[in-house]
Amino acid sequence: MTSLIREPRPIPDPDLPPNPEPDPGPEPEPETDSVITPRGRVSARVARPAVANAPADIPDPAIIGMDAIPRALGAGWRDFMRAPLFGVFFSAFYVLGGLVLAAVARAVGQDWWMIPFIVGFPLIAPFAAVGLYEISHRIENGQSHRWGEVLGVVFAQKDRQVPSMAMVILLMFMFWVFVAHTTFALFMGAGALTNITTSADMLMQPRGVAMLAIGTLIGAGFAAVLFAMTVVGLPLILDREIDFITAIITSFHAVSANPLVMLVWAATIVLILGLSILPWFLGLFVGLPILGHASWHMYRQLIPDWD
Repeated sequence: MTSLIREPRPIPDPDLPPNPEPDPGPEPEPETDSVITPRGRVSARVARPAVANAPADIPDPAIIGMDAIPRALGAGWRDFMRAPLFGVFFSAFYVLGGLVLAAVARAVGQDWWMIPFIVGFPLIAPFAAVGLYEISHRIENGQSHRWGEVLGVVFAQKDRQVPSMAMVILLMFMFWVFVAHTTFALFMGAGALTNITTSADMLMQPRGVAMLAIGTLIGAGFAAVLFAMTVVGLPLILDREIDFITAIITSFHAVSANPLVMLVWAATIVLILGLSILPWFLGLFVGLPILGHASWHMYRQLIPDWD
């Protein structure tokens, strides 16, 4: 048999201090990324866990009353009067776009094409509100609203969640135009698509009235869904580092918590936009900025501030 002989362990000297434990070294820092903050600046180091858990910190939507609507409109008017040039600037894109669209429709003899675009205008109006939200946020916090600062924040949104929300809005608008065209073809017939402008009375016939009624109901459904998505979702992704899915869910929660108030608020938006569009879109120079600022203040009433 082979015996295993172990080497004797050295006896420690009691006069010497014990050997120190090996230095484990500095703790590794959490994995970080550079992100764009809500005001458009780059944050040097933000821990992933904090960002990942941020949506869970969103407070429950507040329960508001009907008085929130005139309060938001009043605040929107005051913000517009404090920075009117910004409102005119952001509204100009929609006014010019509407005038060009009307001119093209008139040139090709297809005035009826204006109907789905005018009805669907509230679907894309939230785009103009991004810059107006920033103005209201700065006024609210007593900050300056210089052109370079505001436009810089608006431009910085390309690296955040606004493009994703914009894609959803554009897809819904394009689908609405397709549905409106299809509805017109089903009710009026293929031939009417090319010569409807020869007889304005055609829309007043039973088929025309039925088409307008069905188209209005479908358009209202599109507008209701988009309103529920953006009334809180759009200002929330501008104000906080929140992914657009979480923002949409939060927006639906706010609407479901205040169904009657949100219904009246949506009707108010449609009414003001409709009156603004009638005088050759020129009323949008006033109506759109007021609604944009007011929408920010409605968001602030629905979602309390949190840290």
